[in-house]
Amino acid sequence: MTMPDLAHADIQGFILRTYAMPALRVFALKVVEPQAARHFLGELVKGASSSQDLPQLATATDWTVQPSYCLNVGLTYPGLAALGVPPDSLSSFPEEFAAGAVARAERVGDTGRSSPENWIGQLASPNLHVLLFLFAQTEDVMEQVTTRIRAMYASDGAMSELSLQEARSLPESKAHFGYRDGFAQPTIDGGLPHAMPDVLPKAPAGEFLFGHPSQYADFTYPAPIPPALGENGSFAAFRILSQDCDGFEQFLTEAAIQTGLDRELIAAKLCGRWRNGVPLSLSPDSPGDHIPLEKRNSFDYVPSTSVPDAFDDRRGYRCPLGSHIRRMNPRNSVVAGNSGLKRRIIRRGLPYGPPYDPLNPGDGIDRGLLGLFIGVSIKDQFEFLMSEWANKGSFAPGLRDTRDPIIGDNSVSDATFLIPVQGQKRPIELSGLSSFVNCRGAAYCFLPSATAIRYISALSPSPA
Repeated sequence: MTMPDLAHADIQGFILRTYAMPALRVFALKVVEPQAARHFLGELVKGASSSQDLPQLATATDWTVQPSYCLNVGLTYPGLAALGVPPDSLSSFPEEFAAGAVARAERVGDTGRSSPENWIGQLASPNLHVLLFLFAQTEDVMEQVTTRIRAMYASDGAMSELSLQEARSLPESKAHFGYRDGFAQPTIDGGLPHAMPDVLPKAPAGEFLFGHPSQYADFTYPAPIPPALGENGSFAAFRILSQDCDGFEQFLTEAAIQTGLDRELIAAKLCGRWRNGVPLSLSPDSPGDHIPLEKRNSFDYVPSTSVPDAFDDRRGYRCPLGSHIRRMNPRNSVVAGNSGLKRRIIRRGLPYGPPYDPLNPGDGIDRGLLGLFIGVSIKDQFEFLMSEWANKGSFAPGLRDTRDPIIGDNSVSDATFLIPVQGQKRPIELSGLSSFVNCRGAAYCFLPSATAIRYISALSPSPA
């Protein structure tokens, strides 16, 4: 297979690379004056031709020195309409994107406390049109660029601000449940070098970008029309995910009493990794601190062409079949439809809220993650992972009616998690789970290419 010739300068940067910046601010905006809003977008892609010191869209062009900030853009379906994208182009977008995150909430398990009626920041509003994602190296840079951006979208009444969402990295790259994060990201064929070595086969570019062959033989996802609008674009599900740190730590304590297992081993079984990021597949009995960071993504659940010496863990004795990372990325293990390597997704984001202190529980502070889940098909990637893999037990043999123990909708009173044990006929069954992660807001965004933003900015005003 020849490497695709990807136009890096046309592709939004966070599709192909991890910025590794410690601060993120997400602007939720409403288009007020379409022509002025289109002009604002056009200013973001002027590049070196701009005579003013204006914030610019971050693309995947390689850099030798990391910039002080990166800015990216997502447009909702109502946002595309508000910007004046013609009806024939709007109708070429897939139905799940057109319906939006609110209408599709139940499909992905956003019910109860996670239902849209409880979302914050006007993310459930039909007036949510544009999301700006500003990643920054320092707080000073964040404020400086924010001031410039606000001046730009306020000019001529282009857009109004619905809300801001903030996220900041935690020490040791950990998330709020204490797990080190950021290991398993797909390597895209023709993309940029991966920050963390990945032993799995490269993902075809068309799994994440319109206009390129996909992960399915002889199939390419149809790009929105015209090509100037659709090609090199992608989709993202943006989500505000609140984490119940008190409930999670209490569950570990109670499960340890219930089973006699060490609570850190239980935490590892739930996730599939120890909290330091070492996978159970490489170190089933202890945290394995001696395993270097660059090796903590080099594993599989069964021997494969990429990892021929992998431990055969088809029964889940090392890493339970229902663990979080095994559900979200089955690798080469057996799942329904043999689709373990065909549902991969790019994850970007940062935690929000201060570090959780287990010695000071019940502080009432909301903590969680601002997450972006990127793929060429919201339905076949993000929604499938949530509906079929996170919230059903039928995708792999031996799971019974269980859900993802960390992100799944475990609000039912009989929610359980199974830990297979070699030599025992019945697995250890943990009860008392709850929904440790709840959605506080979501949006489906189109991630246009730089060419697409220029196309939108040049659209003529609609006739009166």
